Amino acid sequence: MAISGVKSRRRSYDQYCAVARGLDVIGERWTLLIVRDLLLGPKRYKDLLEGLPGIGTNLLADRLHEMERLGLVERTVLPPPAGSTVYQLTAAGEGLEPALFAIGRWGARFLVGGPKKTDVLVPRAYFVAIRAAFRSELAQGMREAYEFRIGKLGVFEVRVEDGRCVTAERQASNPDAVFSMDVETLNALLFQVISPAQAISKRRVAVEGDATALDRFVRVFGLRSHGQLAALSQARPAAKKR
Repeated sequence: MAISGVKSRRRSYDQYCAVARGLDVIGERWTLLIVRDLLLGPKRYKDLLEGLPGIGTNLLADRLHEMERLGLVERTVLPPPAGSTVYQLTAAGEGLEPALFAIGRWGARFLVGGPKKTDVLVPRAYFVAIRAAFRSELAQGMREAYEFRIGKLGVFEVRVEDGRCVTAERQASNPDAVFSMDVETLNALLFQVISPAQAISKRRVAVEGDATALDRFVRVFGLRSHGQLAALSQARPAAKKR
């Protein structure tokens, strides 16, 4: 379903402007986080609800209905044996990936200081964020697959092939290594609070397969350290010349 020219039943900026039109479609609270989670693959309603703490069942249903009407998501049925009805992104929904990456890079400056006491660590968010952080120049000639088991919160596949990466919420096919950890350890690894060697020696990570693969994973997917985030948050734009 095309979104061009569609006017939502909700409030509109009523401006003939691409930014305003885009915000008419994606500006509602939770919409972009639903897109974020669906970037990792189709999800059942129940899975989306469990992965978005705080949204509420009625609000999620409302958002999905509106996103479906606007052509961002569609419903489909998984093939047997699953046979479940799931939501997945349309081409228009998938087209939001670069925008989400740009928002994430800009918003990273507000992560300085680490998680607040009220923050929920959502595993799906990390496996989308690492796509944007991926250092393709360090992964040339690299062909590896990893499976991450994040407590009871989900299983994720990460694949690297010659400077390209794929992340998805599913079991990995023939992984080189399987890593089991909690989401707090995943956060600490990606933000370089602890090293892979420390995480393994302290038994915060259980490894099946090639243990050295965790070093390579962090090297090509690591997020900005807390020190880098602090510098970014304090950065000021250069003064304009008069």
